[in-house]
Amino acid sequence: MTTSKVQANVGTLADMGKRFAGAWNRTAAGEQVNETHVMFLDVQTMLDTLSPRRLELLRHVRQHGAGNVRALAQALSRDYKNVYQDVATLEAAGLLMRDGRKLTAPWDELRANVLLMAA
Repeated sequence: MTTSKVQANVGTLADMGKRFAGAWNRTAAGEQVNETHVMFLDVQTMLDTLSPRRLELLRHVRQHGAGNVRALAQALSRDYKNVYQDVATLEAAGLLMRDGRKLTAPWDELRANVLLMAA
């Protein structure tokens, strides 16, 4: 069974372009490339987006699914307005998907990288 992973990175738009070009070149060379990356432009945005409450929400959706935001808020015993905002943030980051009203988190694993030195 293959584990689906998403990689969260902190970097610049140029870093994102290099990652895309590298994947494109590997594909052109015949290599199968199946990777998903989410780019944050600064560490604080990544930390805010991946807050403990939002990670809890992602885990719940991954394990149980969610028919809609209201059902998710009830399942998590949280305020609808706050869950709605968390869903919007995670969806905008590409970490939560929506099919109509149904929410999914298709990742088994989320890895976050922060470089301490310039590449």
